[in-house]
Order: sequence, then structure tokens, then C-alpha cells
Amino acid sequence: MKQFVIASKNEGKIKEIKNALHGLNLELLSLADFPDIPDIEEDGRTFEENAIKKAKTVFEHTKITTFADDSGLEVEHLRNAPGVYSKRFSGDNSTDELNNEKLLKELEGLDIDERRARFRCVISIYNPFINELSFEGKCEGYIIDEPKGTNGFGYDPLFVPEGYHKTFAELDLVTKNKISHRGRALAHLRTYLEKYVS
Repeated sequence: MKQFVIASKNEGKIKEIKNALHGLNLELLSLADFPDIPDIEEDGRTFEENAIKKAKTVFEHTKITTFADDSGLEVEHLRNAPGVYSKRFSGDNSTDELNNEKLLKELEGLDIDERRARFRCVISIYNPFINELSFEGKCEGYIIDEPKGTNGFGYDPLFVPEGYHKTFAELDLVTKNKISHRGRALAHLRTYLEKYVS
């Protein structure tokens, strides 16, 4: 059984990843198993730059093949902001609630057609033999005018995916993993890992 490290402390994200990769012959660790690894500054200009930096940094500490993701929300009316700044949209002391409040204020009074948005995710995997390999997924949708649902995290309570009438935070995990940006990126990763760990 091969070991991999998920370069994240986010319990919701770790749960999604483990669920999507369930059944593969691998042992998934996370940063919770390596508390001495310092926080990694996400200062890249793109999701891929951030994901690669996290994967390489964690590998250097653990010497275990690592995959990391960076993801965020792109709102068309805001010229694809918050983008790579999604986690700290409301400032240095951002929380999910503060980020959502700021987003709602920015979109206040706009029609649904002006609330088009997408979630984008890049997952990068790294070790010296694989070097760098990235998988991308995205999910189109729109932003509603008040939070709904308790199942998700981040902007999930505000985002309704195309073709649905519920937010990510109202959908069950199985459905969300099939259609979400991270779910789609993870599907590409899973296809790769099925060959790598077989």
C-alpha cells in the first residue's frame, strides 16, 4: 500500500478527497499527521503555482509523494475575483463568514444574470520521479443572495451549480463530488492513481 500526503489541514477538504479516492490501494495522510510542517504562504499568481508550491514543500518535509490543491471562486462581475485570493478575500483575518459577507455586499442588487461564477480547482502531485503533474476541474454556476445549507465550507452556501437548484452546501457529498470543481479534478487524479498504484 503506497502512502500519499494530502497537503491540507482543512477537514472538509480532506474528507472530500478521501471519499473521492476511496477503494484505491493507498494510505492517505494529511498535514494533521505532520504538525511540525509550518504554514505555506500561497503567493502564486495562479491556482497551479500555489498547488505545486504546497506539494513540493510538503514533500521536502515528509519525503512522501504529496498532492496539494488550490481552488477558488471566480465571479464574472468582479473580473474573476476573488480567484487565488478566495481564502483571504475579506483581509488577513478572513473567515468563511466574513468572505461570504463581503461577496454578498459586492453583488448586492445585481440580477441573477450578473451573478455568474465558477469554482476552479487545480490538484498538483509531486515527488522527484513524477516531478510536477497537475489536474484541473471547474464548475459553472451562480451566486445567490443569502447563504443556504450547512454541508459545505467556504463559499459553498452561496454557490448554486449549473443545472441545480441547491447550493453546494445543501447537496449531499456524493452528488457534490461528482459535479464540483474539486470532484472533477479528483476524477482526473483518480484515473492517474489507478495506474500508478496498481
